[in-house]
Amino acid sequence: MRKTLILLLLLFSAKQSLCQDIYTVSNGKVHFTSDAPLELIEAESDQLNGLLKISDRSFVFRVPMKTFEGFNSALQQTHFNENYLESDKHPYTTFQGKIIEEIDFNVPGTYNVRGKGSFTCHGIKQERIIKCKIVIGQNKIKVNSDFTVLLDDHNIKIPSVVSQKIAEEILVDINLELAPKK
Repeated sequence: MRKTLILLLLLFSAKQSLCQDIYTVSNGKVHFTSDAPLELIEAESDQLNGLLKISDRSFVFRVPMKTFEGFNSALQQTHFNENYLESDKHPYTTFQGKIIEEIDFNVPGTYNVRGKGSFTCHGIKQERIIKCKIVIGQNKIKVNSDFTVLLDDHNIKIPSVVSQKIAEEILVDINLELAPKK
């Protein structure tokens, strides 16, 4: 009986440690800013989702393009989805890769790291290294990052008639919190 109890405890703790290997987004936001000569455009989505596998530091994150809100008008949001990002054809922007630096996710603290991988926007994949700050706490991991996206790099065409209203380089801010997968 005692051996069975010990075996069950070992199996339970092994299952617990396996579950602790995968963290999923419990709260995630993406904000972007287009600061052009004639107009400032900002929009945000709270639909960022994804996961982090701490054993090999791999990750995948994505945001549905149609979930961005804010813009200066409803027409601007429509143009964003229909004309520029073609959200029906390319519904997600994703970033998939690995954290370059070695991290001990069992040690709470703040770490400045780089994520290296494939950033896909508007159907165009680009290898990127993106800096971020990771804060490891009790049963949660927070990630903050800001980076730029060049429209030309992702074949996003802006008509010349509005070229002074939409920046060629978009600033992106990401804030997310990860929790152990249940």
